[in-house]
Amino acid sequence: MAPNLPPLVYCHDSQVTIIGAGNVGSALAQRIAEQDLAHVVLFDIVADRPQGLALDLSQARSHGRYSHRIIGTNDYADTAESDLLVITAGLPRRPGMGREDLMAINGKIVAETVRQALVYSPHASIIVVTNPLDVMTYLAWKVSDLPPHRVMGMAGTLDSARFQTFLAQELGVPAGDVSALVLGSHDDRMVPLPRYSTVSGIPVTELLSPDQIQIAIDRTRHGGAEIVALLKQGGAFYAPAAAACAMVESIVLGQSRILPAAAYLDGVYGLTDLYLGVPCQLGKGSVERVIELALTPAEQADMMTSAVAVKENLNLALAAFLS
Repeated sequence: MAPNLPPLVYCHDSQVTIIGAGNVGSALAQRIAEQDLAHVVLFDIVADRPQGLALDLSQARSHGRYSHRIIGTNDYADTAESDLLVITAGLPRRPGMGREDLMAINGKIVAETVRQALVYSPHASIIVVTNPLDVMTYLAWKVSDLPPHRVMGMAGTLDSARFQTFLAQELGVPAGDVSALVLGSHDDRMVPLPRYSTVSGIPVTELLSPDQIQIAIDRTRHGGAEIVALLKQGGAFYAPAAAACAMVESIVLGQSRILPAAAYLDGVYGLTDLYLGVPCQLGKGSVERVIELALTPAEQADMMTSAVAVKENLNLALAAFLS
């Protein structure tokens, strides 16, 4: 007979500040709140918007039975002592606009946001969601003066979820049965890896034809643009919020999950001094380790193509914001 053990109690009174109360930020706040992961501070420069969203979410608590507080604010002082900052602020993409087109305006937003938020939460870690993701993550790290393992970007977690979805559609199976992996930059030069993608442990390369796999790869690479074109105004927000929440959960609860994310590279994959999507172990407050996979020559070449494009944009961003 099993012994009478007390219920397992988790202590996770962390505070997560979401900077940017747009579609992604508000959807992320809802997910964190409904999973009861942490106290949430929703910040935005638009007067009253974060307060209204926070009040609405707070009034839903009795139905969701989650207990952590949710506040909205236009004052960085109210974000003090946050454990994690999630940067979603910035201009969303519009039809015909690439992520790189957002670099100038969003670079200024991210740099200023990081500087001001860290005044009140100097020990916080940072997740960047703002596009162009890889460049914005590097920029956030540069202006933060934080160790690189405490700054990361939400990229591969979203791109892998999209690959998982499109592979599941080709297979006609539940998406939850598919495990997929995408590395590289968060744009159409990303690197989906069918060799490392499985269905209940079976490689998708044994279940789908090369043409079917290529369809899933192409839709993944243009998954964000497809949504932008359909919505006409703005971009995806449910899936980005879900992907960011998976990272928040692993970091806040110290789960040490292995998730693809934009992490600082200092020699792995033959790349140095940039942020790019790679498998990471995300634990309490940081990237605990970056995992280097054995890539084929073609996959490594694709990673280099991603890296070269990110480096080119990065040089432009650094010249504009750090001169």
